[in-house]
Amino acid sequence: MLIPSIDLKDGQVVQLVQGERLALASDDLDGWIERFSRFPKVQLIDLDAAIGSGTNDTLVRQVAPRLPCRVGGGIRSVERAREVLSYGAGAVIVSSSLFRDGRPDLDFARALAEAVGPERVIGAVDSKAGKVVIRGWREEVDVTPMEAVRELEPYCGEFLYTHVDREGLMQGTDMSAIEAVAAATTRPVTAAGGITTREEIETLDAAGIDAVVGMAIYTGALSLDQLSPGPPRSSA
Repeated sequence: MLIPSIDLKDGQVVQLVQGERLALASDDLDGWIERFSRFPKVQLIDLDAAIGSGTNDTLVRQVAPRLPCRVGGGIRSVERAREVLSYGAGAVIVSSSLFRDGRPDLDFARALAEAVGPERVIGAVDSKAGKVVIRGWREEVDVTPMEAVRELEPYCGEFLYTHVDREGLMQGTDMSAIEAVAAATTRPVTAAGGITTREEIETLDAAGIDAVVGMAIYTGALSLDQLSPGPPRSSA
């Protein structure tokens, strides 16, 4: 199933190449909400909050009640997770706070799962050069995504795997890397990072993996009119 993404930075909807170089920016938030309204899941990320440079919380508050979205970026406490869920989000995407001192922080993961329910926690195991990266993909953790999902599985209802090496490049994703992460956990896995074609989405769907797509949609390489939203695999 295709999950469209909305990335927020400096009050705009944006697309970045590998989380760094600005490729696209739009002020038409309402327009993108309307375009994505028929999809059963939408991914919403506050990039400024993710790197600690600011917040787009006003926009998050606008989007969450209007779309069936999972929200990530800067969710570093149980209190913040509860707050975002109260906006109307179906689940929170948690990344940096799931790691501490170079390892998965199982104490925090457990506390978060107990507070909001593991079914509402999506653990982000973003990967660059084979290692998990956090804090807006700027800090490497000496853990592979496969190791991370094995340890965090009891506390996360789902995992989001982003193959940062291909993110925003419009050159296709790494199917073998995605499959390795999916094989390491019994939880559902959603994939992101370079997914460009309908064929890739269908291949992932056949393997039971949802696909988050951003750049290919915003550039028009993938037409939403030609893509079926498909049924959701979970409630988030």
